Amino acid sequence: MSLNPIRRSLLLAIALGFLATPFIWASARAADITVFAAASLKNALDDAVKKYEAKTGDKVVVSYAASSALAKQIEQAAPADIFFSADLDWMDYLEPRKLIDATSRHTLLGNTLVLVAPKDSTVSPVIENNFPLVQALGADGKLAMASVDTVPAGKYGKAALTYLGVWDAVAPRVAQAENVRAALAFVARGETPLGIVYATGQVRTCR
Repeated sequence: MSLNPIRRSLLLAIALGFLATPFIWASARAADITVFAAASLKNALDDAVKKYEAKTGDKVVVSYAASSALAKQIEQAAPADIFFSADLDWMDYLEPRKLIDATSRHTLLGNTLVLVAPKDSTVSPVIENNFPLVQALGADGKLAMASVDTVPAGKYGKAALTYLGVWDAVAPRVAQAENVRAALAFVARGETPLGIVYATGQVRTCR
């Protein structure tokens, strides 16, 4: 079962207009199109880019990282044409600094947080208020999460666990990663028994 339905908005701030009408892209064909995108988008965006390149002949270069890291790179004048952020906060950080075209900003996608375990795991906690998350981790197990201070998936994960009444107990057992895909990798490799990621990148959702 997924965590309580705390959803996040995935925002699109664009300088050229990503996956928009063909005439917008026609003027960009002389050079590569550089995209900065939240790491959680990799699977979906790689597929979209492949189809776009095959159709147009244009070259799209995508840099994946945490939204916080990408926003800071843009602030330092990194040459991005398009920015996909995984939350409102980092788009709000860039807009008043005049680092995005505010008129091009759109809410594009949504996702759901899930608690995941490796495919061969027998751990399957029932997610509800005050559920025994610490016990599910075992004696020494950690909970993989993206950075709870800067990365959207981590911030939303902390908010979800706080809402469920288990954050204070589990906080000392959290293994923080630089982005949500890195947190997922911890679980996939069996380095942590559980993790919190987006539903689009799950290993096995705990129910």
